[in-house]
Amino acid sequence: MTRPSGVALFDADRLRLVEAPPPRLPPEDRRAMDDAWDAAVRANPALFDGPVAGCTNLEREEVKGLVLTWVRATYRLYVLRRVPGATVRLPSLFVAVAQPADDRRLLVGRMAPWTTAPGRWQLPGGSVEPPPDGEPLDLAALRRHAARELAEETGIDTPAAELALWQVTRGANGSVGVLFRAPPRPASWLHERYAHLVSTERALGRAPELDRIALARSHTDLTRLTGPLVPYLKPVLHRHDQDVTGTTVRRS
Repeated sequence: MTRPSGVALFDADRLRLVEAPPPRLPPEDRRAMDDAWDAAVRANPALFDGPVAGCTNLEREEVKGLVLTWVRATYRLYVLRRVPGATVRLPSLFVAVAQPADDRRLLVGRMAPWTTAPGRWQLPGGSVEPPPDGEPLDLAALRRHAARELAEETGIDTPAAELALWQVTRGANGSVGVLFRAPPRPASWLHERYAHLVSTERALGRAPELDRIALARSHTDLTRLTGPLVPYLKPVLHRHDQDVTGTTVRRS
């Protein structure tokens, strides 16, 4: 289904990942990319040009099966999406975790001022890194990456095996998110784990990646949050509320 936000949600019981060759950049795109990246780093010195997996295609494979085609890249390639006239615009690939509280609300977090998306609310998660040469990028690898992101951003340690594939999102710009659902935890415990993470990070002289967390059950709860929302958040919260209440939804 496609929401007014332009974000499509897909139910998926299976996800197969296929690696493709990286995109070839014309000389003019490469020059524009390097100039745009240099300008972005000057504006935010915290940026780094590390390895990242981009998504070039997402399609159905039988009922509730999806095939995701991905390529190896670095973060600077993403800046071409903001360059007028660029011929290469690589969509991103990310993982996120829907962490329910025992009262069925989901944990959302606000990105800290020093991050690439300051003030933006989203589920815990992040961009996917490609595996070393010779190792596969598969659902198990995405699940491990999601568990690591959840721990690093919220202090919640959950074994990767306990994360269940839930939804796959595709944004208006083609970016794809693989969403996992974690086991429910007491709301007070979720806040305690995050508070412990913040205390530990500050004691080490570091700022946490999420500067605030909140619990929300439906997309209407998001109106109480201050700041922008990642595009997938409203439709995902809407879907979560439908699952909780047992409302019938049309499957993608």
